[in-house]
Amino acid sequence: MAEETVDPSEIGEQDAPPVDQKPYKLIFEANKCIAAGKCAEVSDNWEMDLLSGIAAPQTYFFDADDLEHNIEAANVCPAKKDRGVIHVIDRRTNEELAPDPHGDGTVSVDW
Repeated sequence: MAEETVDPSEIGEQDAPPVDQKPYKLIFEANKCIAAGKCAEVSDNWEMDLLSGIAAPQTYFFDADDLEHNIEAANVCPAKKDRGVIHVIDRRTNEELAPDPHGDGTVSVDW
């Protein structure tokens, strides 16, 4: 039996705040995090857990006020050969804003 593919744009949506209030979200591939801590250096939303050595976001859904530093966190992540494991998604269009390694807005989560 073939495994069903998960659509990354649907992750977390069942418990999400309304799109008009929080139009952006993070998808974090924690299982591929290499604990470099770059995200926590550039974004107040990311906090290092000293026990696990892995950072985690304080919130997965946010508005334009928090967009820039979350994009920076996604762009500086060195995991997956600098393609990153933090993905910033525009919930209105389901486009990946960062890191966008394909340059076309397609979500670069690979599970």
